[in-house]
Amino acid sequence: MPGFGDPRARLLVVGLAPAAHGGNRTGRVFTGDASGDFLFAALHRAGYANQAASVARGDGLVLTGAYVAAAARCAPPGNKPTPAEFARCRPFLVREIAALPDLRVVLALGAHGWRAAVEALAAHGAKRPRPLPRFAHGAETRVGTVALLGSYHVSQQNTFTGRLTPRMLDAVLKRTREIS
Repeated sequence: MPGFGDPRARLLVVGLAPAAHGGNRTGRVFTGDASGDFLFAALHRAGYANQAASVARGDGLVLTGAYVAAAARCAPPGNKPTPAEFARCRPFLVREIAALPDLRVVLALGAHGWRAAVEALAAHGAKRPRPLPRFAHGAETRVGTVALLGSYHVSQQNTFTGRLTPRMLDAVLKRTREIS
């Protein structure tokens, strides 16, 4: 499933994969599920989205300065794509990165999004950092000319337990504004 957003985006948000009952059902990543509700509310508060929720394609959601994509293109069994699935899907993410000429910041949601973003940026021509920077919420590093920031994934496993709060995601999005 392709990503979506502003073709002049300075921020790319990379998630894991379309959720079986969200993006896989609606045809747009992070749309129609609780993870998307959490993400789009934060993007709205940060000024990247014109509305705080997205329930279906064509619901009026417009992203400004941001583009949202997934590291894997289909809902994986058990919500865990294999390394081979990530590798098969990487060219799609690389093409999306290539299509964003103003890209300055990548926000990786979760450790899988972090790794996928590093690999896709390297495949696009950025020098792969050695050693690979470790993922953490609020982590920040550079991959070529792009700043890479990390946030816990917006999944219900994190948001319902308080591991990721709106305030925590807002702080990371504030940082994306500062450096983009």
